[in-house]
Amino acid sequence: MAGVTIVDYGGGNVRSLRAALERCGAEVDVSADPKRLATSERLMLAGQGAAGSAMRALRETGLAEAIRSAAARSVPLLGVCVGLQLLFDHSEEDDSACLGLIPGQVVRLAGAARLPHLGWNDVEQIRAHPLAVDLPAVAYFAHSYAVIAAGAAGLAQTTVDDASFVSLVASGSVAGAQFHPERSAQAGRDLLQRFLAWDGA
Repeated sequence: MAGVTIVDYGGGNVRSLRAALERCGAEVDVSADPKRLATSERLMLAGQGAAGSAMRALRETGLAEAIRSAAARSVPLLGVCVGLQLLFDHSEEDDSACLGLIPGQVVRLAGAARLPHLGWNDVEQIRAHPLAVDLPAVAYFAHSYAVIAAGAAGLAQTTVDDASFVSLVASGSVAGAQFHPERSAQAGRDLLQRFLAWDGA
């Protein structure tokens, strides 16, 4: 049974993600201890709220450096929603420097008829990858910011009105989903099960 540590920085949809992972058969730990992250075999970075406050909490607790160290050791890591956005270099939200694990910028979503973008939308594969095997799929989103271009890291994209953005990414052992797997029914379960089986390559 795969073990997952959910990074607890005082925000994010930790409880619902934990329940979703446990339904997939995972042993789940929730921790705010950087030392615990150093021994974890798999990490998840949940996200709700603003990038600036999330990054401030990660930096002040030492969790940001622990996440970077885990990524350097090729520990599989999945960021969810804002957790995906924090993997990149910078977010327009709060003009925030992020973790810098994947090159790219997070911007306010332009072209959507309404923000925040809430609801079910298609997730279309743009590159083959173990985490994208079950695509295309329909997943649940809740966000106002997004990554428009992720280069080689982009695995899938989603179009809403006149806006297109990257909805699934992976670079090395670091991956992220802009949608909420814990709220995305079968599509979400498929992604979590793929992540639990993924070796980070």
